[in-house]
Amino acid sequence: MAYTVSEEKRPVLRSLLRGLQRRCPACGIGKSFKGYVTLADSCSNCEEPLGHIQADDIPPYFTILIVGHIVVPSVLLLEQTAPPPFWVHMAIWPALTLLLTLAFLPRIKGAIVNLLWALRIRGDES
Repeated sequence: MAYTVSEEKRPVLRSLLRGLQRRCPACGIGKSFKGYVTLADSCSNCEEPLGHIQADDIPPYFTILIVGHIVVPSVLLLEQTAPPPFWVHMAIWPALTLLLTLAFLPRIKGAIVNLLWALRIRGDES
């Protein structure tokens, strides 16, 4: 097991923050996505290869976890403080859940992909 000094450092925190912005983990300027959650083959600015990184089911899992921890306490708090009619619950909570999910999913996927990049985990090994 040989250690190479020339191997570049990949700061994890910086990569995560760039991922939340859906930016390239290497340069922070280029876009790492070519669609809503479709990862680009490479960075649009520095050509860092990104298409080989597979986040799989981690981003939806964390999205559900975060959105659930926002929506469920909010439902309970509203119900305990000022119980509205049932139709108000049906108007507010599904819409809020959908909006939060659509807002968080690409950013969480960007953070996970950039984390995998920083840790040099490809995710495509057989």
